[in-house]
Amino acid sequence: MIQAIGLTSNPRKEFPPALDDVSFEAQAGCVTALLGGAGAGKTTALRLMLELQQGRGVTFFRGRPLHRMAHPSREVGVLLGDVPGHPARSVRGHLRMLCAAAGVPARRADEVLEVVGLVSLRDERLGTLSRGMDRRFGLACTLLADPHTLVLDDPAEGLTTRERRWLHGALRAHATQGGTVLLTTADAKEAARTADRVVTLERGRLVADQDAAEFARTRLRPRVAVRTPHASRLATLLGKQARTAHRSVEVVRESGNRLSVYGSSCADVGEIAFRNGILVHQLADEIGDMGPGSDTGPDGMESRADAEGRAAHDDAAPAKADAGAGSRRRRGAARRRTPAGDLAPAPERSQASGEGQGGGAAREDAHETSHGTESEPSARDAGSRASDHPAHDLPDLPPPISVRPAPSPLRPLRYELRRALGVGTGFVTTGLVLVVSVLTAVVLARIGHTPHARLLVAWPRELPLPPAALGAGLLGAIAFGDEFRHPALAADRGTVPRRLGLLAAKLLVASATALVLAVLTVGCNIEVLYLVYGRELAEVPADWLSLSASWIGLVVGCAWAGVLAAGLFRSTTAGLAAVVTVPIVVVPLVQKVLEGPSVRTAAGFPLRLREVLLSQWPFGGERYLAAVARVVGQPVGGALTLSLAALLCAYLFTTLRSRVR
Repeated sequence: MIQAIGLTSNPRKEFPPALDDVSFEAQAGCVTALLGGAGAGKTTALRLMLELQQGRGVTFFRGRPLHRMAHPSREVGVLLGDVPGHPARSVRGHLRMLCAAAGVPARRADEVLEVVGLVSLRDERLGTLSRGMDRRFGLACTLLADPHTLVLDDPAEGLTTRERRWLHGALRAHATQGGTVLLTTADAKEAARTADRVVTLERGRLVADQDAAEFARTRLRPRVAVRTPHASRLATLLGKQARTAHRSVEVVRESGNRLSVYGSSCADVGEIAFRNGILVHQLADEIGDMGPGSDTGPDGMESRADAEGRAAHDDAAPAKADAGAGSRRRRGAARRRTPAGDLAPAPERSQASGEGQGGGAAREDAHETSHGTESEPSARDAGSRASDHPAHDLPDLPPPISVRPAPSPLRPLRYELRRALGVGTGFVTTGLVLVVSVLTAVVLARIGHTPHARLLVAWPRELPLPPAALGAGLLGAIAFGDEFRHPALAADRGTVPRRLGLLAAKLLVASATALVLAVLTVGCNIEVLYLVYGRELAEVPADWLSLSASWIGLVVGCAWAGVLAAGLFRSTTAGLAAVVTVPIVVVPLVQKVLEGPSVRTAAGFPLRLREVLLSQWPFGGERYLAAVARVVGQPVGGALTLSLAALLCAYLFTTLRSRVR
């Protein structure tokens, strides 16, 4: 179950808080709807519950707050706003990547695709999915780790009627199996049809927390919709007739020629209009809201027969769930199928009211209008017959999965590999870097005045970094930038835990990518220079060992800087900016420090280190040590080392601070 206690958002300037001291519960085995119009605070409440927004209050999911869970995605499935994901990634590839992040078997992706009916679209790109398929895919993402609790922000927004029925049936099936479902909606009628409990918010405050049947009885009212060119005259006659018969009737003039009549029936309104010769274009029973000024759905009205038929369909949808909890579900479904028109509340406002027996007459009329005659089948009977047959468009929910409680270092690495290889961004970036590097090397060789070592890596003196280093930094920045660009992967949402194992996996993959890019760049440059200008420019320098160490260290260091900066600032642009900042800002500072007055220098450091160790390095290892020392001793190497150390410390500090909070 979910227990939200004292949720209050932080106020902005002179404006009041978007949510003010809201407390409610969502029981297990039930669907709870958070109802409210635009600006009521529904999304703010969910973000506070999920610790995505600063504020006051606490939320317990099965007795624990979200930050106390070792694996939040296995406990709480979240769908906020649009379904995030890289548009070029395939449906199946995205789910398999999330499987690796959550530590569940990869076959789970195929199971949930079969559940939501997207097996035929598993190879499609996310950017090509329609709105309905996008919602189904979002439900698949939330069910992937078999969470007990589902938290969904307006999941039926933009869906057709058939897709809404399917979605609510799937959520009902999850609740029937013992799960907890909390969803937001702005449609009061939809909340009454699909939820077991309705929590109503208005302007950031809790105004009602009711059972669905009580909500339908107290917050929804039956009405008669009338459309006539003589609306004013008919309203006057209806009021006069109500006073004569001592009945409580409310007539509300809507926009245009429309009237909403509360407390009467189609037969009475039609008879009055016929006796007085008033032309009527529309006359229908509807289930409305509390009256004018209250929040309604997008259409603002719905016929009673349609409402009962849709409710019957929604109740029939989860009929294929396990039979153990069938009796409890049928009792809840019967309660939800009771039309709001059968429950006649006392009107809060009336333009014409009576005393004594008037209220009883109104209730008798409402009862007669709702049920009709005994010879004609009612909409409720049709809904009952429909509920006897299970829906065929909702397959069974996937079976539960067993996961190991201990974290494994293989899952973050597998996740990072699938993230990097699932889209063509890395391959396109590598290709562009190779092309730019080759063209730059050819132009520099033609112009001349470029040292041989710089020529082989296509590094003109006018540029702060060579193309390969910039490309490695960009790929490293994308490693974290993609996750914060597409929030389903963001570390603060719980899908991808922000742990040192994930950081190590990203640094490892970035190192391998940078190493491959460095080798390919030098190899392509040498080959093209040999083809264009001959063997002279393609010769390998004598000090190739130290140059190779410097080159690899520069490219890998840029990739690491991109990873750490993007993870710290949560932006790909910030990650790439940190890479460029090293040669532009940090290197001049390091050079200024090194060129300043000093009493002693570190000359002969490798030889003295060898004497201290008192051992011979195998395979000439002292040469590698000397090369590393020279790399770090250079201004660029020292600046890069300093930047990486600062970024790593800042990243670890923010991670530990978030855990403490």
